[in-house]
Amino acid sequence: MPFVLKKFSVSKGKKIQVALMQEVPLKPREANRLLSRSRVFNIKKEPYLISEEVKDDFIYIALFEGHSRGLKPLLVFEDFAIFDKPSNLMIHPISKKTPYSLLDEIRYHFGDKANQAHRIDAETSGLVLVGFNEKVTNALATMFEKKEYKKSYLAIVEGEIKKEITINKNLKKEGKAIGVRMTTCEKEEGKESITHIKPLKYNKEKNLTLLEIVPVTGRQHQIRVHLYSIGHKILGDPIYGVNDDTAEAYLDKTLLIEERIKTTGSNRLWLQANYLEFTYKKIIYKIFSKNRDIYKQFSS
Repeated sequence: MPFVLKKFSVSKGKKIQVALMQEVPLKPREANRLLSRSRVFNIKKEPYLISEEVKDDFIYIALFEGHSRGLKPLLVFEDFAIFDKPSNLMIHPISKKTPYSLLDEIRYHFGDKANQAHRIDAETSGLVLVGFNEKVTNALATMFEKKEYKKSYLAIVEGEIKKEITINKNLKKEGKAIGVRMTTCEKEEGKESITHIKPLKYNKEKNLTLLEIVPVTGRQHQIRVHLYSIGHKILGDPIYGVNDDTAEAYLDKTLLIEERIKTTGSNRLWLQANYLEFTYKKIIYKIFSKNRDIYKQFSS
């Protein structure tokens, strides 16, 4: 398990928040985060509330301790590294019961202060940028927030696309049974969303097109929704272009692999964060994913 209980000596009678900051010691934000997520426990393994006083001479804290399954960083620099994440691997654990995530590898290789600077979906493969400490991670994350980078994706979509297209359709929450679904909408609604797509190769036998994709904006599920909206959903997508029962089963983790392949055409989403270009400390970095799986679908 990535979370382990560690024992810390503290003084009885102190507010738990103060004890965490003075005696562990933790920064105020980290202490509040652990308390709000119920990761600080008394001797009976009951979580402390932020307003409680320390009841014993020690406390337990559930801390994340990364372990490796053999995934190594693609590139390592002085302040940051880049992972080439495989599909079906989430970046962060969603609960204490999550057995493995990219954060395991990040912390295993680079320590407790390392963190990812941006996110991609669990099923999206490709490049993830990681800072080695809070200052670097925040600087890289700000770069992403301000769009001070160039990024492109590869995707396999159903059907043939013959020419370059710019999809300019606003997005909003669908607001129906599947809560994570987005949908295109009128210009007066939702958020502006622009995606450039360029066909690279067509497989006539499978009726699949390999695309290079540049999202100008970065909305939730933007690439997936935009492609689905023009009739070319991404191969293996279990949320768009499927019925609600299939999407719900996928989100509940009850969708069988055989059923998914039958319904979506694949056991994974064929979308890859393939290229990343940015400037850090006056040095320009241009990095391509080395994952070739997506090209194998088009090899003869």
